[in-house]
Amino acid sequence: LLMIKIDIEKLYEAVPQLVNVFKIKEKIGEGTFSSVYLATAQLQAGCEEKMALKHLIPTSHPLRIAAELQCLTIAGGQDNVMGVKYCFRKNDQVVIVMPYLEHESFLDVLNSLSFEEVREYMFNLFKALRRIHHFGIVHRDVKPSNFLYNRRLKEYALVDFGLAQGTPDTKIELLRVAQSESQQESCSQNKPHLTLGNRVSVNVAASRQIAQQSASKTSDKWCCSLSQMQIKQGKGGKLIKQSKVMDVASRKLATKKKTSTKAVNNGVARKAANSCPAILTCDCYATDRVCSVCLSRHQQVAPRAGTPGFRAPEVLTKCPTQTTGIIFLSLLSGRYPFYKASDDLTALAQIMTIRGSRETIQAAKTFGKSILCTKEVPAQDLRTLCERLRGTNSSCTKTASDVHTNSFYEPALAIDTDKKVEFAPQPPGEKIQALKNCHEGNSGLEIKITEKATDLKGWDRVPDEAYDLLDKLLDLNPATRITAKEALLHRFFNDIRQ
Repeated sequence: LLMIKIDIEKLYEAVPQLVNVFKIKEKIGEGTFSSVYLATAQLQAGCEEKMALKHLIPTSHPLRIAAELQCLTIAGGQDNVMGVKYCFRKNDQVVIVMPYLEHESFLDVLNSLSFEEVREYMFNLFKALRRIHHFGIVHRDVKPSNFLYNRRLKEYALVDFGLAQGTPDTKIELLRVAQSESQQESCSQNKPHLTLGNRVSVNVAASRQIAQQSASKTSDKWCCSLSQMQIKQGKGGKLIKQSKVMDVASRKLATKKKTSTKAVNNGVARKAANSCPAILTCDCYATDRVCSVCLSRHQQVAPRAGTPGFRAPEVLTKCPTQTTGIIFLSLLSGRYPFYKASDDLTALAQIMTIRGSRETIQAAKTFGKSILCTKEVPAQDLRTLCERLRGTNSSCTKTASDVHTNSFYEPALAIDTDKKVEFAPQPPGEKIQALKNCHEGNSGLEIKITEKATDLKGWDRVPDEAYDLLDKLLDLNPATRITAKEALLHRFFNDIRQ
């Protein structure tokens, strides 16, 4: 509490304009790039209005700040997308003022939500995504904590556009400028330096200076007057096409003499890293080893925003898109976070356990990636998986072996070896007990539903349409995955649309 008071005092000092307008109450959120405070504003009518103050870290690029403001102003304010009220700036300190929406923690309400509430939640999430996609905005960090939910008022708000990117036809001018700069940086890092020399570096530096000048001017306009700002077209010129990574087929065509493993040491690898052209082919393709040629290649640069556990497989293999299906999977299974991994390969392996290894490998091929998996893992039936995790299977008796079918879910179980085996979280409206069978010849555990309430909040009647939509959302191929606009027209939402 003392540290929060200190942070509030520092904010007043950094942006003194806030003192005359807002009374900051508390810190309600904190992330990598910003902190959010709850404040009240004294209106001319004499009443107070709650506001959310987002204080961006001083190291944030002016272009990113201006782009976030432009996203909030143009796309925000309707269809469950957060809008913006004011913006204050002093030197490198920027505070964005937004309407305050009182909301519940996703984890706190997850296992008390009725099935109908889950349907409404997803419908409103897709409305927000359809809205931003209409303007060519890719959020890149969609997750429950960025989609505020007021259960009592049934109000929703998609927030935090700090990591947003634009599509090629985006209507957000500053996202185009940011995209142009990032593409030039990717080109300079992915292309071999031997053939390009210093020319690219000079061009990148020049374009970066132009982008910073444009962003600085635009940021000043946003902070002075959001309502009267006019966007000028940037000077960056045409977008530079991102460098293509060498097609995997080219690695198969040419084979070179195998290099002795003993000859490859750290010194050789370091020397190769400085002198190895990118056009060399290797002989380790589709094997469980990495040759010196591949070790010497420059690391592929690609946008990699998002939160662990909510990244799509194409993001984990450096080809980004959105991943709202994982939120729906958490809602239907009652487990959050559903995926929890410390690194990308582990996260990819967890995705394989749900969608299947063969399906994942095939999807990776569609966007030029090769995945080698030592064990074939079949795809899970989504209904069976979700019902087992939530504890709403139609059968009333399960053995302990059923519970441990997939070791990935073992942390979600609390086991008392003496008397009880319980699902965590406990399914709504049910009480589950495990009774040890002491009969000779049967040393297994049986889990029986001994008491069942009449109200399961609709979880005993989840229609097939829900799992059909989930399957389409979790499609591993981004080219065929259902869009937010298409999802709103899915038969799962027929009752809500009517």
